[in-house]
Amino acid sequence: MTAYPPEIDDVFRALADPSRRRLLDSLNARNGQTLSGLCADMDMARQSVSKHLAVLEAAQLVTTVWRGREKLHYLNPAPINAISERWINQYDRDRVRALSDLKRALEDHPMDKPSFVYTTFIRSTPERVWQALTEPAFTERYWGVAFESDWTPGSTMTLHQWDLAIADPGQVVLEAEPYQRLAYTWHTFTPEWQEQAAERVGFPKEFLERVAAEPRSKVSFDIQDLGEFVKLTVVHDGFEPGSKVLETVSQGWPHILSNLKTLLETGDTLVQSQVPAAS
Repeated sequence: MTAYPPEIDDVFRALADPSRRRLLDSLNARNGQTLSGLCADMDMARQSVSKHLAVLEAAQLVTTVWRGREKLHYLNPAPINAISERWINQYDRDRVRALSDLKRALEDHPMDKPSFVYTTFIRSTPERVWQALTEPAFTERYWGVAFESDWTPGSTMTLHQWDLAIADPGQVVLEAEPYQRLAYTWHTFTPEWQEQAAERVGFPKEFLERVAAEPRSKVSFDIQDLGEFVKLTVVHDGFEPGSKVLETVSQGWPHILSNLKTLLETGDTLVQSQVPAAS
């Protein structure tokens, strides 16, 4: 079955059932579970859990990734993020605090499983999405950083942010299939970058030293052409247990991808990104 962007009604209907909310709670506590793992927490028949998951997937509140023979389920906050930024913001936030709290819970809760998955739908073309992911002028607008590379596997990437140019032999393109898939290693937390991040964003010195000491992670972008829409799935993994980088990118990616979606669909961004490289 081909997936398309959910309507707001689909999201609210999916959230209306307490069993489906329990499934989201379970994924919020431990992301990337198999069907068997979710069934163990639900105290209901496997078939019933599968049906509830199908509703959540149709509403794009849950997205899946295959790893070998295992189908892993991930909580996807994109629909609630879209409701908040494109609909709820027109009204008094005090009157919709419950949904706002749910949005924060979905986005900000640290995930035990060392992997982050986020799916969004963009009214655009694969060519334009690829351009937005690889051209410095695009990334500068919705991300606040610019990446310079020839975008072939094995090539290095130079990250331009603030008044810095960060290049490192380990900061490379891993996969590049134009208009379909892009993957690269995560950027280098140099001492100069840490200094700027502390001054401009206010990150504590201890936090910056900790993220700089973590192993380098990997981010990948899968682009699926659905005709009128493009389905963009971002997978960020390669983290060690308890990773602070994972905790922060889980908060940063929803903002960056919302900006990307708005830029491609309207020609403008929601706000100028202040999130340093999704962290």
